[in-house]
Parts: sequence; structure tokens; C-alpha cells
Amino acid sequence: MLTKAQKEEVTKNFKRHESDTGSPEYQIALFTARINRLTAHLKENKHDFHSRRGLLKLVAKRKKAIKYLIENNPESYNKIAKELGLKSK
Repeated sequence: MLTKAQKEEVTKNFKRHESDTGSPEYQIALFTARINRLTAHLKENKHDFHSRRGLLKLVAKRKKAIKYLIENNPESYNKIAKELGLKSK
């Protein structure tokens, strides 16, 4: 789980305004941070199947947000993909 300070650090470059929590850019950045953290946890705890299921759900949510962003604002997706190290389209 990410603390409030960690969330702020991860998403500060992607917020549209000060209280933004719903934009696709913000959500993709937050999902990516959580995915990276869970992936590191699962490398050490190979039999934690409950966390693995949560990871798969997060990956699906991020994929949906990415698909939405590509359809509606491809320039923004390319920018966020470059900064987060995702594949650009």
C-alpha cells in the first residue's frame, strides 16, 4: 500500500489540477506505482496468491485506463508512457 506522501510523489507530474484524482493520467501513474510495488513483493513471496490476484486486477484496470486515454488523447498517452516507461503507441 502506498502512503499519502508516496502517492503525491508518484503523481505530482500527472495531475491536471491540485485536487485531481480522477484523470486517466493520474490513475495510470498510480496504478503503475502500485503494480511495481506488488511485483517486487511477489518476487520475494512467490506463494502469495492473494496478492497475485490483486496484481492481475490492477493490471486490467491500468489497461482499461490506457485504452481510454489512447482513444481520447493519444498525445497525453505518449507523454505519460515515456515518463513511466510503458510502451508507446
